[in-house]
Amino acid sequence: MTIDREPSIVTPAEPGDSAAARPGKRAKLSCRTVILSDIHLGTPDSKADEVVEFLKHVQCRKLILNGDIIDGWALKRGGRWTSRHSRVIRKIIKMTEHDGTDVIYLRGNHDDILERFLPLTLGRILLAKEHIHVTAAGTRYLVVHGDGFDSVSTNHQWLAVLGSVGYDFLLHINRLYNRYRAWRGKEYFSLSKRIKAKVKSAVCFADRYEQLLQDLAHHRQCAGIICGHIHTPEDKRVGDIHYLNSGDWVESLTAIIEHHDGRLELVRHAEFLAALQRGT
Repeated sequence: MTIDREPSIVTPAEPGDSAAARPGKRAKLSCRTVILSDIHLGTPDSKADEVVEFLKHVQCRKLILNGDIIDGWALKRGGRWTSRHSRVIRKIIKMTEHDGTDVIYLRGNHDDILERFLPLTLGRILLAKEHIHVTAAGTRYLVVHGDGFDSVSTNHQWLAVLGSVGYDFLLHINRLYNRYRAWRGKEYFSLSKRIKAKVKSAVCFADRYEQLLQDLAHHRQCAGIICGHIHTPEDKRVGDIHYLNSGDWVESLTAIIEHHDGRLELVRHAEFLAALQRGT
């Protein structure tokens, strides 16, 4: 990742202007837009602390929360809402109040309770089903969670809920396994990613999913599409469409940043913070 200015606290100056470094202040990246999805607040595997840490290091005009931010399914099953999860919400509200950030909250399948209220505006926060984002370069991107192109989520919610329970159980096993790996001095290993990469039906589903989203982008007269849902971060071409998936904040810890020149970049939490501190 390239950061085109020295790490410094941003000021309300013109977008893209470099601010003078102020010793003792947190390094921040000034950017135009930040896109996050699949935080799954309300579950034990949500990396809520890392979300807050990431947001503390960016200042943006627009924050797009692309679905499954709050995991209503998990909460219905008895999931616990903790103070860590509340800090994410407080940080987002603080961004609207202190930084003047506009927040677009798009409903996902795990927070589908929002469907009955859409569209809804609360101050600088807009709740909607989908969003057309126009970059600084004038390129149109359709931003949508993507569950509408998952036939299981759309037509067989009971099966999707069952799959969610299975995924949660896999993450629980993954936590225990990685505690053992950490004790042995080994790095983190994702069982779910390995399974998705090995199971042919999962690979075929991802390919079909991307193709359907490409068709939707054409229908909306957009040059690109930005989604989430399948927890697989991507930045690639699918036909003539720029396909971006923001990943998740359960395992991949990824986000999409639009720089002031309109360039979109997929970033990983740890690498982003390391590069910011180096000022590169």
